[in-house]
Amino acid sequence: MRGLKKSYGRFAALRGISLDIRHGEIFALLGPNGAGKTTFVEILEGYRHRDAGEVWVLGVDPDHQSMALKTRIGIVLQSSGMDRYLNVAETVEMYSSYYPQPRPVDEILELVGLETKRDERVLRLSGGQQRRLDVAIALAGNPELLFLDEPTTGFDPSARREVWEVIKNLRGLGKTVVLTTHFMDEAQYLADRLAIIANGSIVAEGDPATLAGRDRMVATVRFSLPEGIAPPALFELSAQTGATYELRTAALTRDLHELTAWALGAGVELADLRVDRPTLEDVYLELTAEVTSPASTAREP
Repeated sequence: MRGLKKSYGRFAALRGISLDIRHGEIFALLGPNGAGKTTFVEILEGYRHRDAGEVWVLGVDPDHQSMALKTRIGIVLQSSGMDRYLNVAETVEMYSSYYPQPRPVDEILELVGLETKRDERVLRLSGGQQRRLDVAIALAGNPELLFLDEPTTGFDPSARREVWEVIKNLRGLGKTVVLTTHFMDEAQYLADRLAIIANGSIVAEGDPATLAGRDRMVATVRFSLPEGIAPPALFELSAQTGATYELRTAALTRDLHELTAWALGAGVELADLRVDRPTLEDVYLELTAEVTSPASTAREP
């Protein structure tokens, strides 16, 4: 997409977004409510018209060729309207019948881990199993591209992990996945790349581990010393709580080497030694806070 814009009256939901999503990757889109995520995804899916800019999805302009696109994409919404009294296999078979070249039902159920639940009615499935069925439905037409809209909202940790593994496995099938989420750990675990959108603009894009240079930001080294042992006078410590010390450093390799070399030479154990850098959540909060405005708090239609 290049220069993508969309407004609702005086509210600018998207303010000229340019972005590339690569074939075969899991791409996460993060942002606060009202930031433009839903509008962004619905334009790519062909369900909402843009005001300006160019968009190509699988070589197709979704604004003018939506039917040509819909047979090649799968969508997992936050909530689905499947018949609760059909069983799992019947549900997937029904959705498969809508597509010209569907994937075999048994193969889909195996991919999402529901092969043993094929005869179970939908209403008897757990939350995690129902989400697996949502993904199975999205895979029914053997799509090249899947859109997952906050796929684990409201799930307990165990169910979230189950769904994560299903999503991870999609990469092995050569699928491209566009994921919207509010969970930083979800984006960190699943995404090859991500973008943060705030107030209708992309404020950061890249690898979750290095986004906005967080791998080069000031690190915090924490360690504890035995009673009666003072820390080395090699550098200025940032904080102390009892026998626990904290060092903030922009030269992590050098300072950590000096600290451990001192400990080895003095025969001192650095108990609870740990190194922390700013988390993805820290970066997200900082970036989105920088672009807050009255418009950014409005909700998308």
